Amino acid sequence: MRGNMRVLIVEDNERLAESIQDILKQIWYDADICTDGVSGGYQMMEGAYDAVILDVMLPGKDGITILKEARAKGCRVPVLMLTAKSEVEDKVAGLESGADYYLTKPFDKQELLAVIKTVVRRKGEILPDCLTYGDLTLNQSTYCLSGPEKSIQLGKKEYDVMWILMSNKEMVVSKETLLNKIWGAGSDAVENNVEIYISFLRKKLDFLKTNVMIVTMRHFGYRLTRKEETV
Repeated sequence: MRGNMRVLIVEDNERLAESIQDILKQIWYDADICTDGVSGGYQMMEGAYDAVILDVMLPGKDGITILKEARAKGCRVPVLMLTAKSEVEDKVAGLESGADYYLTKPFDKQELLAVIKTVVRRKGEILPDCLTYGDLTLNQSTYCLSGPEKSIQLGKKEYDVMWILMSNKEMVVSKETLLNKIWGAGSDAVENNVEIYISFLRKKLDFLKTNVMIVTMRHFGYRLTRKEETV
């Protein structure tokens, strides 16, 4: 996706997590750290990350449980699992629960960089040229949003917001996630920026006469739904 890649590191060894964060900075990846399983599971589901580095042994909830729950809810973010165990059974359990790759501690810095690049690239390959939902299509090459009869070209930020909503389908995307992904965590952008672009997109959806609408989930964020589902 556009801009810096964002990675979530779910690892209870803070020193190791910070080391991974520093390694990722070398390839211009931004990384957030979470040190417990329960919070890590919530953050993973937010849709704000291009990849997750997930430890197996975590306080609160283990990595394999987190991953199984996320995959069951439709979360497709690429996941690299870390573990101190090297037994084949553990690797099989991790891969069967939906991990994209498995790395045993201690690992080589260059190996981590190679693997995370591969995992993120694989996510890009999964996405087709066009994202579709209901009778709405978003072309990732031309920035065109198309309904059943008409098409309209989106501005850069409109496209970014729509891309995130359509990539997450019917999952709720928080305002904070949209701000961080599009404007960047350190920017001066405020929640009002998101509301303005959501308003622009709603007008364009009306113009396209699509059966897709953006619903505001009070105190949570936004999600896409088909109009007949709201009746």
